[in-house]
Amino acid sequence: MFGIVRQAFSEFLCGRWERHQERDASGNRTEMLPLGNHENEWLTHWDVLSVAGDSPSIAREGFASVSSYLEKDGIWCQPVAGGAGADLGGSRPALFLDRDGVIVEDVGYLHRPDDVRLVPGAAEVIAAVNRIGVPVVTVTNQSGIGRGQYGWAEFAETEARIAADLAARGAHLDMVVACPFHAEGIPPYAHPAHPCRKPRPGMILRAGVRLGLDLTRSWIVGDRASDLAAGGAAGLAGGLHVLTGHGQKDRQEVHGMATEKFQVRLADSVVSAMDIIPQLASLA
Repeated sequence: MFGIVRQAFSEFLCGRWERHQERDASGNRTEMLPLGNHENEWLTHWDVLSVAGDSPSIAREGFASVSSYLEKDGIWCQPVAGGAGADLGGSRPALFLDRDGVIVEDVGYLHRPDDVRLVPGAAEVIAAVNRIGVPVVTVTNQSGIGRGQYGWAEFAETEARIAADLAARGAHLDMVVACPFHAEGIPPYAHPAHPCRKPRPGMILRAGVRLGLDLTRSWIVGDRASDLAAGGAAGLAGGLHVLTGHGQKDRQEVHGMATEKFQVRLADSVVSAMDIIPQLASLA
């Protein structure tokens, strides 16, 4: 079956693939490709060939499994099946989580499912928040895509593994938002200060609109000062800074980030987010 999918995509791309190879002799994934009825200028030929390859979980859903989550401005916004979604109505708080260094161990440009390792206690925290009906949203900078280290297909495969590992522990995410833009990115992802790249609040604001959230009652957990800065800029109630991932390096900077409207709490790991749950529960 997957061989048929590969052949179909190869036939679809055959005339344009040679042209793109000539323009991209260095191997960088910079050339955008129009994609028929699923036109998405942010998918590269590498992404399309990866989708058409031997990856069962991506090929099973076909091309749309990747392209449908990429928005017109190049931001990944994925409502997760089985999550709370916006159908519950009303304004609810949410728990925002950085990914690498908070939910999973930061291995540097994580893009291989086999490298996924959940941070101890992360699944338990997420499951506890799930039980009180509060959405859990991942907001992750993905400069590895912007720098051409890997593509959206690998990102999707990695997210699928994270979701599976969480599900095995009775937990789920409600939305995943990812920003590939970076000042040192390759076209079309080169941007000096993209509004969705943390420390700017664009990813949080987008999730707030999609899920009908009350951001003023929401919290974020992150290992970087930029995570908490994004939370403060989005008008969240507070942020929990953890020492896992890059936390040790950024802890000193975090000390001065608290304001009258934005609380800052310090912890060793995401496990301490359990202390926030009663506050979220009273607001849900």
